[in-house]
Amino acid sequence: MVAFDPAKRPAKLPEVLSREEVKKVLVVVSPEYQLPLKLLYGTGLRLMELLRLRVKDLDFERHQVIVRAGKGNKDRVTMLPESLRTAIMAQLERVRAIWEKDLLEKRGGVSLPEGVEPKFPNAGREWPWQYVFPAPNHSRVPASERRLRHHLQEDNLQRAMKTAVAKAGISKRATCHTLRHSFATHLLESGTDIRTVQDLLGHKDVSTTMIYTHVMQKPGLGVRRPLDAV
Repeated sequence: MVAFDPAKRPAKLPEVLSREEVKKVLVVVSPEYQLPLKLLYGTGLRLMELLRLRVKDLDFERHQVIVRAGKGNKDRVTMLPESLRTAIMAQLERVRAIWEKDLLEKRGGVSLPEGVEPKFPNAGREWPWQYVFPAPNHSRVPASERRLRHHLQEDNLQRAMKTAVAKAGISKRATCHTLRHSFATHLLESGTDIRTVQDLLGHKDVSTTMIYTHVMQKPGLGVRRPLDAV
C-alpha cells in the first residue's frame, strides 16, 4: 500500500484593519480604554502581555517596552510609541495616586508573578511592580484571606473593542488581537524587514510572521492585477 501524508490544513489568514479603520476605532472607543487599545496597536503586544505590564517594563529613554515572560515564557523588547508618551505619563500619575492610597490604607499591594514573592516579599508594595493598567478594586486571592490589586480584566478591553468596531461601522470581525495583526501588516507594508517584525512580535519561527505578507495591500510588488491591465 502507498502511504500518504495527511493533508495539512491551510493557514487561516488573520483579520487585519487598514490604517484608516484603526483610526476610526481608536477615535470612537470609550476614553478610559483608548490608551490600552492604542498601545496594543502601537506595540504589537498580545492582550495579556499588555495587561500584565508593570511600571518597570516601560523604558522611556530607549522608547521600549520590555515584555516579561511572553508566549513561550520568553522575554522580548518592542517599541514604545513616542506619540503616546504624554498619555502614558498621565496614566502613571493616576496609578501612582492609587498606589499611594493603598500604602496609606496598608493594603496588600499588587499580585506578583509566580516565584517572585518568595524572593522579594515586599515587591508588591513597591512602585516599579505596580500594574500600568490596574483593576479598580482589590480581589481575594484563592485559598487565602489576602486581598490584592490585580490588573484590568481582559473582558473590559474586549467589550470596549467590540463596541468601538460596531460604532465605527466596520464590518470586519475585529478583536483586540486584530490590532496586533494590523501592527505587523502595516510595518511590513511600510518596508520594515520581516526579521525585525518577527522579533517585535516574539515569533519563534519566521514562517509564522510570513503569513502577514499574504494580507498586505501590495502583495507581489511590481505585479499588475489582471483586471487593471485591461
